[in-house]
Amino acid sequence: MKYSIITFGCRVNQADSLGFEEALLAGGAEATSPDRADLVVVNTCSVTAAADQGARQAIRRVARDNPSARIVVTGCYATRRPDEVAALPHVARVVPNDDKPRLVPLLAPLVLSRPMGQTSADRFGDGEGSCGATIEPGVAGRTAFTLRVQTGCAESCAYCIIPTTRGTPRSVPVAELLREIARVVAAGFKEIALTGVHLGSYGRDLAPSVRLVDLLGSAAAAAERHHVLFRISSLEPMDCTREVVDLVASSPCFAPHFHLPLQHASDRILAAMRRPYSLGDYAALVDSIRARIPHASIGSDIIVGFPGETEDDVEQLEAYLERSALTHVHVFPYSDRPGTAASAMNGHLPGAMVRERARRVREIGHRLAERFRCSQVGTTHRALTLDDGTLAVTGNYLKVKIPPGFARNEWVRIRIRDRDVGEVIG
Repeated sequence: MKYSIITFGCRVNQADSLGFEEALLAGGAEATSPDRADLVVVNTCSVTAAADQGARQAIRRVARDNPSARIVVTGCYATRRPDEVAALPHVARVVPNDDKPRLVPLLAPLVLSRPMGQTSADRFGDGEGSCGATIEPGVAGRTAFTLRVQTGCAESCAYCIIPTTRGTPRSVPVAELLREIARVVAAGFKEIALTGVHLGSYGRDLAPSVRLVDLLGSAAAAAERHHVLFRISSLEPMDCTREVVDLVASSPCFAPHFHLPLQHASDRILAAMRRPYSLGDYAALVDSIRARIPHASIGSDIIVGFPGETEDDVEQLEAYLERSALTHVHVFPYSDRPGTAASAMNGHLPGAMVRERARRVREIGHRLAERFRCSQVGTTHRALTLDDGTLAVTGNYLKVKIPPGFARNEWVRIRIRDRDVGEVIG
């Protein structure tokens, strides 16, 4: 049986899809392209209307190009709008997020040539961890491994639908994660991204409770034994404590890379969004990281066009970004999600206005990224080779073109020699 997995959205979805890959490979399936597969799993996102549309387009494309394929749809869009997804052409099954642990076992009698046995798919669902003993670097195009340490969110951000699709926070116990790390390293992975829906809430639901920094400390001890690099995925500003920053600054086991969603730089809009910090809080955090780790990569997410946003609010956002120590930003035009508090607010803006404001902010983001690339010329880094070995990613998240002669998944020392528009050469 041949399969293909199409993944949209966050690193949590990437981790879930790696679990599907492991289970399918263990059951005798063979990976291929969507147009040749017997089974196509579409792991969807629903953070914006564009994400929903992208999933629909992918499903219709598979149905058109490969009408004999069984299409199974899961993820946040499938959870939020199951009937809508089920009505799309050739969708054989819709699997909500809560049933992801049973996705491959449910399909096994139909699509696998041998019993699955004990794979991580039996355990990798909500509240559990996924592992990579069956897969190896390069599967699904991934050189680094994405390890989900928690799922779910209890925050009440006005624009976000994800708490209704992922549920309340559930964390994987530290001991289980350490076993998973050992298995992943044994499979050949040298970099592991630690991720979660609300990563900073890790361990609050465990008994006894633990903190994210406790998990990171245990991971650092494991890294010293296994020679692996950890990369911390998106972390809410209020959860990025001085202890976390100090640990990353002092330990070579952690990539000097932070992703801290700001969402907006107007305190008025932040309050309307129900974000529990001010611009002053956020700016102080970013400045402290830059002072502590001068070459760190510091990225952010920005939402433009939130209901009630004025031109003055956008100018405040632009002014902060221009003077900030951020190195890159992801800009999202506000997307109305029925069922959220923002959806019921007054002051929704015309789409053309939102798109134009997003364009302006993206231009600033391009300048921030180029400024960071320029600042790194002449510096030296440890980096992990990707793809065919002519590209490598540094700890501070620079993708660098390098001379040929290396294989995928090798540690190399890189000197940043030059930069061109949108790329770095080493």
